[in-house]
Amino acid sequence: MLKFLFALILTLIPLTANAQSRDIWLDGDHGKIFATLQTPDGQAKFPLMILCHGFNADKDYPLLKILADELETRGIASIRFDFNGHGHSDGDFQDMTIVNEIVDAKKVFDYVRHLPNVTSISIAGHSQGGVVASTVAGELGAKKIKTVVLFAASPSLRDNALIGNLFHVKFDPLNPPEFIEINTPYGKRKVGREYILTAQNLPIYETAEKFTGNALMIHGTGDTHVAYTYSLSYKKIYRHGEIKIFDRANHAFTGEENRVAKFVADWLIRHLK
Repeated sequence: MLKFLFALILTLIPLTANAQSRDIWLDGDHGKIFATLQTPDGQAKFPLMILCHGFNADKDYPLLKILADELETRGIASIRFDFNGHGHSDGDFQDMTIVNEIVDAKKVFDYVRHLPNVTSISIAGHSQGGVVASTVAGELGAKKIKTVVLFAASPSLRDNALIGNLFHVKFDPLNPPEFIEINTPYGKRKVGREYILTAQNLPIYETAEKFTGNALMIHGTGDTHVAYTYSLSYKKIYRHGEIKIFDRANHAFTGEENRVAKFVADWLIRHLK
């Protein structure tokens, strides 16, 4: 109840030209989702980018936080948020699926499209968040989503679900268990059966290719989690797709975050005109 009242009050407060960053609660697929809205200083109007984190991450993932700061200096607002079951958002991680993350991202879109300061909306995502971002863009279309940026996007998650091997844990793909337990940097996590079943049937490329606007794929040759060839596959389906490969960069772009953020901001400035 308190989260609801807090979210309602913040929604009714207009952004000012001097607003820079504020935390908000929004309705999501599994309760409330926690978000940070970051706006450029001294601007009454601005384009905005939705930032989607990856599997088992959160809205303050270094790559996304650094990108948000870079965008702010270039006059571009951003909103980054915790998917259900992640970070401070409601929900149990075991109940998280890519399908309900897509719903979360659309809820965020519905919020920002009603902000009077926002002139256009773009979307970006890292890893699993890249699959979410490409799906949202494909479903909403170029009239609503201006541009798409995918960081090490992972359509491989569908392949892994189909062969029964998720994060090196093997299972029967035809009859997945109630959950599988995986090791993460934050300890053991349970991934639910519904995650596997919905991942197996995701029309990832089929939905993504419906987006007809400008798209950028970023990947590193040192990515041992998701091969950069998946970004090459994305490029093939986009009519206006570009790709930037960072030599030896890993899946998280560790040590390359600032360079990646500057490259993306430059690209956005060109395509938001």
